[in-house]
Amino acid sequence: MSRKILIILAMIFGLTQIASAVLPSEVMRDPDQDARARMLYREVRCVVCQNENIAGSSADIAADMRRDIRLHIREGLSDADIRQTLRDRYGDYVLFRPALNPATLALWFLPVIVLIIGGVIFLRLPRKAAETEGAVDVAELSAEERARLNKLLEDDNNRSS
Repeated sequence: MSRKILIILAMIFGLTQIASAVLPSEVMRDPDQDARARMLYREVRCVVCQNENIAGSSADIAADMRRDIRLHIREGLSDADIRQTLRDRYGDYVLFRPALNPATLALWFLPVIVLIIGGVIFLRLPRKAAETEGAVDVAELSAEERARLNKLLEDDNNRSS
């Protein structure tokens, strides 16, 4: 990669970090704990913004969720325990990668099923078109229809001449 591209990418990455909703007051003193908290922030969905993680959300509930995560980390809870606490409080939807259980089967497998069905349809369409392309069902014309057709063609030829 050229140096200019690397500089542009670094600037873009820097701007995305500035735009983060995590406030300086939310940074934990222990760098390892802060790294854990920031990783969890990215895994948790803001229940107000819905498709935004709590790291990037400025909603009040996201700030509360970040505070709770920091508190749980200070209390010594594992990441799995913190995720479970959030699931218990907000439901499976709060995690971008919900646990696999009967309630979340559709979340995990519906996209795959839709892709498979779409792929089958995509692959069968060209075959069906090729099969029916030359197979035109033409009925024989009756003598009366053939006479009308010839008359129409003669009239058209006379007009264009």
